[in-house]
Amino acid sequence: MIYVRLIGHNFQYEVYELIKVFYFGEEIFFLEDLNQYNEGLLILSRLIETNEGLKASTEIYKDNSLVSKEFIIDIDRIDVDKSSTNKKIRIGIKQSIYDALSNLSNIKAPWGILTGVRPVKIVHNLLDENKSQDEIIHTLTNEYRLDLDKAKLIMDIGKKQREYLYPLDEDNFSIYISIPFCPTRCLYCSFPSLNINSYIHWVEEYVDRLIYEMERIKDLMGKRNVSTVYIGGGTPSAIPNKQLDRIIKAVYKNFDKESIEEFTVEAGRPDTIDGELLKMLNENQIDRISINPQTMNDNTLKIIGRKHSSKDIINTYYQARQIGFDVINMDLIVGLPSEGIEEIKNTLDSIRELKPENLTVHTLAVKRGSKFINAMDKYKVADQNTIEAMIEQTQIFANEMELFPYYLYRQKQMMGNFENVGYAMEGKECVYNIKMMEEKETVIGLGMGAVSKIYFPKEDRIERIPNVKSLEEYLKRVDEMVNRKADALS
Repeated sequence: MIYVRLIGHNFQYEVYELIKVFYFGEEIFFLEDLNQYNEGLLILSRLIETNEGLKASTEIYKDNSLVSKEFIIDIDRIDVDKSSTNKKIRIGIKQSIYDALSNLSNIKAPWGILTGVRPVKIVHNLLDENKSQDEIIHTLTNEYRLDLDKAKLIMDIGKKQREYLYPLDEDNFSIYISIPFCPTRCLYCSFPSLNINSYIHWVEEYVDRLIYEMERIKDLMGKRNVSTVYIGGGTPSAIPNKQLDRIIKAVYKNFDKESIEEFTVEAGRPDTIDGELLKMLNENQIDRISINPQTMNDNTLKIIGRKHSSKDIINTYYQARQIGFDVINMDLIVGLPSEGIEEIKNTLDSIRELKPENLTVHTLAVKRGSKFINAMDKYKVADQNTIEAMIEQTQIFANEMELFPYYLYRQKQMMGNFENVGYAMEGKECVYNIKMMEEKETVIGLGMGAVSKIYFPKEDRIERIPNVKSLEEYLKRVDEMVNRKADALS
């Protein structure tokens, strides 16, 4: 048990998320009164007003004995873009806690005090203020406490993304279409997906209502242009081909086909892909598909609940190439149960000859709602140093294959405190991924569980409008989902 007492401030959420980085899986309890503390680890976080200005202070005790010296941060000296005083206080408190925990713990925290999903946003904000690369790297490593390699990584990604994000255009928006059906539920999955075998009789009605929502959105968005479309899930290829074909044709019917610069369909799992599906997607001029192995080790595929082999992945990939797809993404997950350095090397060697244009490397996140969170003790899971070494192997591989990082995000409960990185050949970047992740363009989400993000460029602000996560509720409440978006847009 980790005990925490906040004095002079109430940044409980920020403090909780940062402590979790160092004490993954530990229970964290916030004390109202220090008399509640008897033994165990106590983190004392103070905001103090002195004659010299505001200070943030952290002390750590174990069984009533001080085990880490007091770390004091001068709030006034924090230099982070055009920050408000409140933001500087928050950063100072986190810096003080980070320094104290780093002094005490053996756990690495390569992302410093950052616990959010989108660290590249900081780079964009600083570039918007005309900061130089050296100034940005200094801010990332000194104020946010990032390791130098992470700072350089998001700096490079931010610079690459600028050509796809700027100049901002309020008349453009992207569309995300949710297909919430899968053939089986993978061990690590926390998405609200439904077993296609149990819900097959719902698919046609779902597609009907999805297309109805699309038609309402067409009227709502008026003359604004669709820039990118992404059909994800779930596993979109799990539904019958004719239903997926209906959805794609409805996009073209309702929106200007010529304005769509990129159309992605997550074909996903080889056990849902056949020649007919691939031909249908190709005939519909889909630019980009995903064939996602996650691993090329057959034993691991069985553990995570996949009903296909590594050979099936390779065969499906070559079939897609023969039919004519020239941008294929492959997803990998680092840190899967029973996997270590040799297993990730085997996966990378297996896809070396395939030469995908995109490679997305995820670090396993242990999410509530996944089967894995309640079964971790049944599997051998890599430690932080091993996961770091596995990620290094993917970086070496990407560099050898001339795949360059172009987008990055982090997740809560991520193994080893690392990140997810999308790599692409030059000029083959997924534009939707960049726009969605950096939140510089409105994204309209259609279907069960889809989230719309309305972007207000003058305020640099996002308003999130989620669709309901229940299939039955979505089918009954589509008009309500559209009206929520209309209210936000107005």
